[in-house]
Amino acid sequence: MKLQLALDLVNIPQAIELVKEVEEHVDVVEIGTPVVINEGLKAVKELKSAFPNLAVLADLKIMDAAGYEVSQASAAGADIITILGAAEDASIKGAVEEAKKQGKQILVDMIAVKDIATRAKELDELGVDYICVHTGYDLQAQGQNSFEDLATIKSVVKNAKTAVAGGIKLETLPEVIKAQPDLVIVGGGITGQEDKKAAAAKMQELIQQG
Repeated sequence: MKLQLALDLVNIPQAIELVKEVEEHVDVVEIGTPVVINEGLKAVKELKSAFPNLAVLADLKIMDAAGYEVSQASAAGADIITILGAAEDASIKGAVEEAKKQGKQILVDMIAVKDIATRAKELDELGVDYICVHTGYDLQAQGQNSFEDLATIKSVVKNAKTAVAGGIKLETLPEVIKAQPDLVIVGGGITGQEDKKAAAAKMQELIQQG
């Protein structure tokens, strides 16, 4: 089980400062969609160059022109690139093909997918690396979480690894660990804490025990 730090509301210098604080306790750094929109793939490039030993995920939430967008993110240094589960199969295939060519990985974000079990099975057959259940920011505000969906995905996939994202904090982490995802994605649960390093260290410790 790995810990991914999601960076959403920062610019590049802030992102670098933040990762410096927690780098020894996280496995993957996510350049969140808002950062990519504000800063472009330059954010991926600069973070990878500052932290060559950390895996960097570019949260592009690709919906179309997938092969091209994966190639651009790969060139910028992304190790993992996200595509939406709601995208066409042709787009998923294009993303997977390009990622394999570049030696990178594809994480599918299941945000807004209605039939989780059917789609997860299809995505698994299309050869994606990770399938991520994601309670979006707008649904978190209504008190929803994704743990049941994670169990559903785990029950149907044969090859893909699983990931979970959306409002995970230290208090809810034990419940997440019980569901045994391969990747736990945390944003504000680390970045919103006063002592970010301590929060990341505690989370990593629980994950290692889990």
